[in-house]
Amino acid sequence: MCGLLGFLTASTATTPDGRTVETTAAQVYEALHCQRHRGPDERGTWTDEHMIFGFNRLSIIDIEHSHQPLRWGPPENPERYAMTFNGEIYNYLELRAELKEAHEAEYGDAPMFRTEGDGEAIMAAFHYWGAMAPGRLRGMFAFAIWDTQLNKLFLARDPFGIKPLFIATGDGGTAFSSEKKSLLGLLPALELSDALDPRALEHYTVLQYVPEAETLHKDVRRLESGCYAWVEPGEAPRVTRYFNPQFRVQKLATGSENKLYREIAEALEDSVAKHMRADVTVGAFLSGGIDSTATAALAIRHNPNLLTFTSAFERQGYSEADVAAETAAAIGAKHYVRMVSPEEYAAAIPEIVWYLDEPVADPALVPLYFVAKEARKHVKVVLSGEGADELFGGYTIYREPLSLKPFEYLPKGLRKLVGKVSDRIPEGTRGKSLLHRGSLTMEERYYGNARSFNDAQLRSVLREFRPEWTHQDVTAPIYAMQGYDWDPVARMQHLDLFTWLRGDILVKADKMTMANSLELRVPFLDPEVYKVAEKIPYDQKITKDTTKYALRQALTDIVPPHVLNRAKLGFPVPLRHWLRGPELYDWARAQITESGTDHLLNKQAILAMLEAHRTGPIDHSRRLWTLIIFMIWHGIFVENRIKPEIQEPTYPVNL
Repeated sequence: MCGLLGFLTASTATTPDGRTVETTAAQVYEALHCQRHRGPDERGTWTDEHMIFGFNRLSIIDIEHSHQPLRWGPPENPERYAMTFNGEIYNYLELRAELKEAHEAEYGDAPMFRTEGDGEAIMAAFHYWGAMAPGRLRGMFAFAIWDTQLNKLFLARDPFGIKPLFIATGDGGTAFSSEKKSLLGLLPALELSDALDPRALEHYTVLQYVPEAETLHKDVRRLESGCYAWVEPGEAPRVTRYFNPQFRVQKLATGSENKLYREIAEALEDSVAKHMRADVTVGAFLSGGIDSTATAALAIRHNPNLLTFTSAFERQGYSEADVAAETAAAIGAKHYVRMVSPEEYAAAIPEIVWYLDEPVADPALVPLYFVAKEARKHVKVVLSGEGADELFGGYTIYREPLSLKPFEYLPKGLRKLVGKVSDRIPEGTRGKSLLHRGSLTMEERYYGNARSFNDAQLRSVLREFRPEWTHQDVTAPIYAMQGYDWDPVARMQHLDLFTWLRGDILVKADKMTMANSLELRVPFLDPEVYKVAEKIPYDQKITKDTTKYALRQALTDIVPPHVLNRAKLGFPVPLRHWLRGPELYDWARAQITESGTDHLLNKQAILAMLEAHRTGPIDHSRRLWTLIIFMIWHGIFVENRIKPEIQEPTYPVNL
């Protein structure tokens, strides 16, 4: 787990402003400093006449070797490839064995590997399998391989987007990085600007995150999850998608349910076993839900001294600390709890937004940041339960097709009339939302697991609002990738894999743990687990009484009974109450009034929304938080008004 940074120059000649590869390499080395938290163990660079690689290493596997940037090649050209790699490959031992057979068939006893790590397995896989290599990797990754023989750069990201990769391409070349902040200082060398993208701002306001491949900076984009790209000097990246989840749902034969449950349990057990591979101590995050509990319960089979961690608030109804402690005792883990006060919560926001690179308005970021900080005192790697809801049907919203089924029998015209009637019903009236959503098709109503503003609200807070940006840009291309015969839950799951999961869940997981130089692993987001999950039929995911039905059945002998059918909370935050009271109201008002975003946002409308939230029955907390986080982001990255105090990472050794 690390931070990578690279720069492929358009030309080896000196530019009109006097820049050379050497001067750009010095800039790259300097830019590495602002992502040192991703890898405080080592910092290194490598250059040739076109390519500049920079790297911050967090040593997890083969600690004494596997230094990056890494070199590898076949015997006739042993230094042919250079690579920077962020992530972990959990099947690297199996890959090394398979690749060694191919190598020995061609070269006999000539040595193949010089390290014991997973990095050389990626490079050898690329040498033998080319662009097919990412599809053979079982892990989380973003990597860059430079072929010094062909002068070609190969970039790739893991299937689900667990690890980030930002890209910027201009007349000066192509730069890429694990952190956008490292790229911003290199934009002049690329002959690019730091202008904001109003389309991305609208998408963020609707969704609470900026969807891939966008960022809020117009000239910086992201390589999407499940994609690879070829880049040659002076050319734009050529991107190809290698993974698109298909949800090939199979109809279960009568009496075969138990076989499915065994397959799920076996796939998860194997995934957790692979995810435990490390040369350092591995712990686990533990909430009160089934996903993290299953992960920890399986992990302790491989490490009887497992440490587990959770965070909580003292407000009643917003803490799973007691349940998590009971779970830890039941599975035999040593457990740590980090309580977070409202004062700590507010004080940490600027630093957290700096680590994020892009604004993400998920209040659970903050408790995740603090529990990661606590965990890093004891371990270097943690397992977590992200991805279970998307693969196994865990969100309550996935039950919506059941409640809206009667609307499907209405003629299209009558459904639209129902929608017009709902528009006239006052906000907050019981049944208004049901009527409105029932009048829409899934493509019209479902934007993924978050939509904080409707069109009328967007019009009131954004200086520039274009409905077509929201309705067409984000979800339409994803719906177009779906099978015509998919059930409605599969369609929602597929959309969430491309929106909510990679835009919110995995961003906060990566950024908040990496902020504390902690590696987070997600065993549910494993290709072998996905292969089982994609074929689960509708009625084994959602019932009228529960979600993730098949998963719960599969975990009957793994998860303690008090958790098995418990509703998911995760890291709940009492934001609604805090924004109405002394904890955060004055703080929120100050963030709004001091922000220099008047040209982008209608601050009077936002202040009115804050007052309406404080005094009235309508809960505007999600909408307010979305706007406030953007204002803080703007204050840091655009206005340079807010200057978070970022501490140099120092951690215990020999964990």
